[in-house]
Amino acid sequence: MHFEILVEDSSGLKALAILIPKIIERVERTRRIPEGEREQHTFKLIHHTGLGRIPKDLQAVSAPYTYKLLEDLPKLLKAYGASYPAPNSQVVVIVVCDLDYKNEEYFRKQLLSILDACDSKPETRFCLASEEGEAWLLGDIPAIKAAYPNAKDSVLNKYVNDSICGTWEILADAVYEGGHKALNEKGDIGYTKSQWAEKITPHMAVDRNASPSFAKFRTQLRELAGYAHVSRSET
Repeated sequence: MHFEILVEDSSGLKALAILIPKIIERVERTRRIPEGEREQHTFKLIHHTGLGRIPKDLQAVSAPYTYKLLEDLPKLLKAYGASYPAPNSQVVVIVVCDLDYKNEEYFRKQLLSILDACDSKPETRFCLASEEGEAWLLGDIPAIKAAYPNAKDSVLNKYVNDSICGTWEILADAVYEGGHKALNEKGDIGYTKSQWAEKITPHMAVDRNASPSFAKFRTQLRELAGYAHVSRSET
């Protein structure tokens, strides 16, 4: 099985490059599958420069790519479907993006409508981080403390997993000098988010993560991979 994983930004790419092997290999060790008997799966991470908006015309495949995830998604899924139609393909497309302040049920229906507009559908899963990707980092407080020993417990202990509360701001208030206001003033939010992903995810234990949306992603990936070994490539 090969996974084409579409993410909305570089911080998502950096986090998942570390987390995906952890998610799968943790189960392999538990089940004691000999390495020589593991099916070789691969994954490729493709990041964009933001989320963007779902276009009104889902059939407009000739428009140039914008490198915004939602704006390019109709063209991408049509292309994947033409090359790797379900259900017999060994390629699965996984779309990972932030829910932000959207209604999850309605947003998921919108995403499914993009898939339904494909003449040939690729095998596809939509995995939403509630509210933002930083919620998956905040789901593992010990990992944050390992990466940032001076992180503020007074901030971290008040956080409710997957709550709609300004998630990146909470993490900034915990680990960034001056908190989210100072980071806003500096205007380097994207770069700092990527740094958080790089520093925190190596310490994360994926089976203790308390984020419900991360748990859904973890479960789907394990079911698709059949708990097999994964090698990676990134773009």
